[in-house]
Amino acid sequence: MDTIFRGGLDTPAGRRRAWVDSMLVDHGVLRLAWTNAGPVLPGRLYRCNHPPPGRLSAMVRRWGIRSVLNLRGATGNGSDALSRERAHHLGLEFIDLPMQSGRPPPRERLLALIDALQTMREPGLAHCKSGADRAGFAGAVFLLLQGARVAEAMDQLSLRWGHLPRSRAGVLDAVLRAYAREGEGGVPFADWARNAYDPNRIAAGFAAGRLGALLNDRLLRRE
Repeated sequence: MDTIFRGGLDTPAGRRRAWVDSMLVDHGVLRLAWTNAGPVLPGRLYRCNHPPPGRLSAMVRRWGIRSVLNLRGATGNGSDALSRERAHHLGLEFIDLPMQSGRPPPRERLLALIDALQTMREPGLAHCKSGADRAGFAGAVFLLLQGARVAEAMDQLSLRWGHLPRSRAGVLDAVLRAYAREGEGGVPFADWARNAYDPNRIAAGFAAGRLGALLNDRLLRRE
């Protein structure tokens, strides 16, 4: 994780460094101009790219958010420090669940995601850096836990949110397709994840396209 942020937010210099790091190193200036925030299931779960503090406050006012599911994990950068501070100020439950967009989550991480989605204070907000891949996967899993079909859940991983299925992040689509083949209609998603999910087999059967990989990894620099 690239960062120039060191220390804390308890001094003016530290706070300035956090904002510079968030805006310039972590590409937060792009997120000031554009967000893909939206509902997964209204009143229960929402998703977005990494929200700056003011936007997080606005989403609490608009949607009544009570918990934040941070799919980047504790990165230690300026964006992380600022959002944690604001979440604490707002009294939000803050859940760290680091995931990667370019590989299937290990079984224990997928089960941890399921547990977080089932036990978080609702309405919840799931975010990653771009809000396109990991947040979309979390949204899809949430819908599957509510009994949605895979075809409906996969709408959470679409170009509408900025997701590029032919990039490395398309392996998250492959996880959902594996469940469609192996469990949908007979086995609840949580049971499939616990007993039949094989991330190594899914990874071995997936290949990203060159153009998608270039856009996702080199130009957009997604995690």
